Amino acid sequence: MQLRNRQWKIAGRPVGRDVTEADFASDEVPARAPEAGEVLVRVDLLAFEPAMKGWMENIGGYVARTEIGDVMRGTAVGTVIESRADGFSPGMQVVGPLGWQDYAALPASDLRPVSNPARPSDDLGVLGLVGLTAYCGFKAIGQPFPGDTVMITGAAGAVGSVVAQIARIGGCQVIGVAGGPEKCRMLVEEYGLDAAIDYRAADFAAQVAAHAPNGIDVVWDNVGGTILNTLLGHLAMRARVVICGGISRSKTGGMPVGPENYFNLVFKRATMRGFILHDHEALFDEGRRRMAGWLAEGRLIAREDVQHGFDNAPRTLMRLFSGANVGKQLLRLDHGEEQA
Repeated sequence: MQLRNRQWKIAGRPVGRDVTEADFASDEVPARAPEAGEVLVRVDLLAFEPAMKGWMENIGGYVARTEIGDVMRGTAVGTVIESRADGFSPGMQVVGPLGWQDYAALPASDLRPVSNPARPSDDLGVLGLVGLTAYCGFKAIGQPFPGDTVMITGAAGAVGSVVAQIARIGGCQVIGVAGGPEKCRMLVEEYGLDAAIDYRAADFAAQVAAHAPNGIDVVWDNVGGTILNTLLGHLAMRARVVICGGISRSKTGGMPVGPENYFNLVFKRATMRGFILHDHEALFDEGRRRMAGWLAEGRLIAREDVQHGFDNAPRTLMRLFSGANVGKQLLRLDHGEEQA
C-alpha cells in the first residue's frame, strides 16, 4: 500500500513581521521508498525552534538557504518503517532532520537512535539541540564559577530554563527574566532559581539592580533589544555576556538594534560573544552524558509544551513568538487519529 505523505512547505518569507499560517502551504505526495543506505521514517514528534523563522528568512548564513516550496525543516523523533541501511530496523525510534511531513526517506547517516526509548522527547529537548546549546554555550562562553551571579533572559523557554538549572547545579546565584507572574513563579518554585524578574514590570531596571547589587557575572541572552541593553548596564567586573538568541527582532527583521550600553563592556573589561552550537561538537558527548545523569538524579527538569495534530504545525511555531509556550515546544502528529 502506498503511504500518503502530508507535507507543510514554505510559502512566505516572514521578514520584519510575525510568522503567519499563510507562510506555509500544505501538500500531499506519495511517501518515497528508501534507496540503498537510506531509511524510511514515520514522523511522530516534531520540535520547534525560534531559529526556524530565520531559516525561512534566509538570515544569518550559518545554514543552507531555504527556497519557497521546500518542505519546512525540523528535527523530529520518528519510527523506522523500512530500512536499507545497516544498524536500523523497523520499529526502532530515531531522531534526525525529518521535517514537517508524515514520512521522511533520508540517509541513515543523518539519524541516530533515541537515547531513552521510554522518553524519546528528551532527544528533542534537554538531550538534543536545546540542552546542548545550553550546556556548550554556558560552559565554553559563560565560563561560570560557583558563586557567580547569572542572569538569563527568556528563562522560561526551552534553552533558558536548561541554562538556569545548569547554573543552579553549578552553585551560582541564578536570576531568571521572563514574561508574567506565572512564568516567574515557575522559575523559582519548580526550577529552583534564586529569583525571577518580570521584564514587563515598570521597575524592571530597579529589580535588576536589587537582585545583582554587585553586578552580573554572566548574562545569557535569548532576547536582545531593550532587555539586553538594561542588563549591560549592570555588569560585574570581567563579566561574560553570551548571545544565544534575539527573539525581540522577530517583528522587525534584519539585525537587532545595537545596545546603547555596550560601552560598559569596556568599563567592566567584559566580553560579549555569540556562538553557533556546531562550533562546539567536541562537547556534545560530555554534555549529553552529564545532563542525562542530572535528569536521572532529578536535579534537572525537562518541561515540555506538547501540541497535537499535523494541521497545527504552523500555529505551533507561532506559539514561540507570542510567548505562549512554557518549556520545549513540541507537536505530536497522532497518525492513528488523523489517518484512520
